[in-house]
Amino acid sequence: MLKVLHFYKTYYPDSYGGIEQVIFQLCEGAPAYGIDSTVLALSPRGHCEPKPLGQHHTAYSAVNFEFASTPFSFGAIARFRQLAAESDVVHFHFPYPFMDMVHFLAANNKPTVVTYHSDIVKQKFILQMYTPLMRHFLGDVDRIVASSPNYVATSPILQRYLAKVSVIPFGLDRASYPPADKAREAQWRNRFGERFFLFIGAFRYYKGLHTLIEAARSAPYPIVLIGVGPMEAELKKRSAELGLNNIHFLGALPDVDKAALLESCYSVVFPSHLRSEAFGITLLEGAMYGKPLISCEIGTGTTYVNIHRQTGLVVSPAELADAMRQLWQNPAQARRYGEQALERFNALFTSTRMVSSYADIYRELVGHDKG
Repeated sequence: MLKVLHFYKTYYPDSYGGIEQVIFQLCEGAPAYGIDSTVLALSPRGHCEPKPLGQHHTAYSAVNFEFASTPFSFGAIARFRQLAAESDVVHFHFPYPFMDMVHFLAANNKPTVVTYHSDIVKQKFILQMYTPLMRHFLGDVDRIVASSPNYVATSPILQRYLAKVSVIPFGLDRASYPPADKAREAQWRNRFGERFFLFIGAFRYYKGLHTLIEAARSAPYPIVLIGVGPMEAELKKRSAELGLNNIHFLGALPDVDKAALLESCYSVVFPSHLRSEAFGITLLEGAMYGKPLISCEIGTGTTYVNIHRQTGLVVSPAELADAMRQLWQNPAQARRYGEQALERFNALFTSTRMVSSYADIYRELVGHDKG
């Protein structure tokens, strides 16, 4: 069986972001292709030997300190060296500057794949210092995988490495989500009504939630927000200042409730407005549940998932209220967008398709060690 080691700064159960979801889907789908996966991550819980999680294994090294949102671990270097030696392929998840350092400090010579999740957008000063290491790292790895042709075309970093860049869209497995729970769906509909808009995600600077709250002033429809994050208090304060009673903050919820809300909602709205949002797993979830999508044009994979006037609406942040109003007032159109979103999901964004494509790359690379 082919052994693959994934490395990223954090993983379940410490965090549940989009990158972690992608890693989980890759690892859970891998056994069907004869692949055994282990995830190495850093954790505030400290050192932990590999243990099962679903169909794969997880291992953690203790966080010693953080700098610019990047956790560092002295023990991770030796741990990575050990796990990489036991693996056939090392799969990195970018960006994570400490990961680049570990690759070289551990003298990794196994075949390497990098999933390029996003450019570094916010930390301009840090990027200037990091750029030499980043270029050395991306120049040294064997294959770089982007999640959409849109991102390759608009990323100045990826343009430097086109000879080794492949495109594999992220994918989800509906079977990994809780089954339909009609009673729970009815509870949420009783609370918010038969029709409501849904946002799922971390409350971070690039998610555009401030524009969604402003849009709620002139689009008086129920808007449900699942998630937590550094901007939560600020967003709640602004909502209260505006006297909005149609914004509902639910915080973090169990998967069973998240699935019930995806099943029950009228539309998924995704207001991210900066390139830090490279793809939008929530848009995939909305498409997987057959919901019409609303997103903003930011030149990334969000517009690869959501096609304007085919699977939903792609607008500017200032047009969010108009987009919600248009879907609300045209149920037949919204239903058609949702049906076409599901069709596009089944054609391009299944976990099976994603894992199969990565499995092909792993097998292609095995036997091509750097020596």
